[in-house]
Amino acid sequence: MRLLAVSLLVVLCAVLATAWLVVRSTTSQLRQELGQGIGYDARIYEEVLGYAAAHTTWSGVRPLLAELRGITGRQITLTREDGTFLASSEGKRPELPARRSALVSPLGIEGFLSSGQPDESGIDRRALGPYRLTAAEHRMLSSRFLNAQRCMTGQGIAVTADTTGAGRPTLTPLFTSAEVVSAQLAECYRRSGADLVTRTESAALAQLTALTNVCLVGRAAEPVVTVLPGFVWQPTGTARPAAGQAEECVAKSRKEQLAPYVAPPAYLYVTGPARTAGTVVDLSRAGTLRVAGVAGLVLAVAVAVTLLVGVRMSRPLRALTSAVEGGASHLPVRSRDEIGRLTAAFNDLSERRESAERQRRAMVSDIAHELGTPLTTIRAWLQAARDGVAEAGPELLDLLADEAELLRHVVDDLRDLAAADAGRLRLHPELVYVNELLAQVVAAHGGRAGGVTIALETAGDPEAELDPVRVRQAVGNLLSNAVRHSPPGATVTVRSHLDGGDLVIEVADAGTGIAADDLPHVFDRFWRADKSRNRATGGSGLGLAIVRNLAEAHGGSVTATSRLGHGSTFTLRLPT
Repeated sequence: MRLLAVSLLVVLCAVLATAWLVVRSTTSQLRQELGQGIGYDARIYEEVLGYAAAHTTWSGVRPLLAELRGITGRQITLTREDGTFLASSEGKRPELPARRSALVSPLGIEGFLSSGQPDESGIDRRALGPYRLTAAEHRMLSSRFLNAQRCMTGQGIAVTADTTGAGRPTLTPLFTSAEVVSAQLAECYRRSGADLVTRTESAALAQLTALTNVCLVGRAAEPVVTVLPGFVWQPTGTARPAAGQAEECVAKSRKEQLAPYVAPPAYLYVTGPARTAGTVVDLSRAGTLRVAGVAGLVLAVAVAVTLLVGVRMSRPLRALTSAVEGGASHLPVRSRDEIGRLTAAFNDLSERRESAERQRRAMVSDIAHELGTPLTTIRAWLQAARDGVAEAGPELLDLLADEAELLRHVVDDLRDLAAADAGRLRLHPELVYVNELLAQVVAAHGGRAGGVTIALETAGDPEAELDPVRVRQAVGNLLSNAVRHSPPGATVTVRSHLDGGDLVIEVADAGTGIAADDLPHVFDRFWRADKSRNRATGGSGLGLAIVRNLAEAHGGSVTATSRLGHGSTFTLRLPT
């Protein structure tokens, strides 16, 4: 993100500097182009179009063209569609450019140049023809439309009234679309009488209705539509023409009706100095130096910012490298960015390395103790027998055999753990009856329970696919651990049941229980709650760790729950 921010800052500086230079260097050119370009073209077109809408010929257009020439500095020429010269701002036919500027026709407006809004038929609203009101009609309608405006304002709808020109006045909503207020507008028209159709309009609409019906059905047939104010139509009889056909005929008939009242179409040519090609931006020596200076400044800022960010980013990396080379195990985390996360990861790695080293040293010490204790006992009794202090009888041999068995048990446990750590612990699963397997384990441990009763509780007679030897080993370790920590006369219970797709085996004892702080460590190697490591209360400390590895090798898990004074329960969950 920091590098991205620097890049964006450099780009922003370059863009801002370029924009500033362009604006400063082209302001006058842009003003001239905007003033003399499209704006002038649109004004010329609008003025000439208005003349065509109010006159039937182009014979008197010369003064208007001369006036526009004086305002815009453009040379303006009009020709017929066949190229016949009509008029020009110079009074004579000039040399025309290769392309015309526009087609001037009040009955077919080119909307991209017109500043006004033509109606849907493309007819200039200033082309009134037979719809031009008399002075008396216009005064009467203007008064009524002003009343309609006050009616709309009283309803909270702002409208503007246009009473200019010789045609019917109009009301236009200022902030709301006409469709939204159409009902209110119609009501105000009715109240004020603004919907009155004058005699002039009635005659013109009757003529338009006749032309439209001729367009639709011909002269001899009965009329099928009536054209209403606003140039909308309604069917006269039962026959109803297609909407698109009727609208097309209304538009076509309007143009036919208005054609005698407007000037014929003409081509407009606008030429002048502003249309000649040239360099828009012409930088002087001072401008060139200014561009070079700003470019150098942007480059200097980019280099400075990049160096600053680079130094700030590399400083913590160098500090981290020096600390690692110096053997430091913990570094302060001063930020939350990538460097901070790297430092935190280094601290975590150091802590795990130190923890692993402590576990390794403790394991070596525990292994030495577990192997050394029986070896010391065997060596001592053999020395005593050799020196004649002890008699090499059956009792001594039984003692030495027990110690050798204990030594073999520790070595077997270590071999199983090493195989699990190396991934070489192989399983040989087969379909077995769970109750029969558990009964074998209970029977094997019942003879050496030392006054502790072992009870077996099963639910149903399930079958499961597992390694019977390894499961017997795991349950046997749990059962040995439970018997060892239960007082004489207590009962150790072995339960089994199916939970969904898992086989659940529980071994519950009635011992003293395990403290809550010690419970997370019961499956650690060589861990014992009895820190004195008295063999009367604990084994090698590897049994539960082996149970966990065997459960994980089957794809299952083992957990422990306990409360001090209420015994412990170990739960082995294996997929079936």
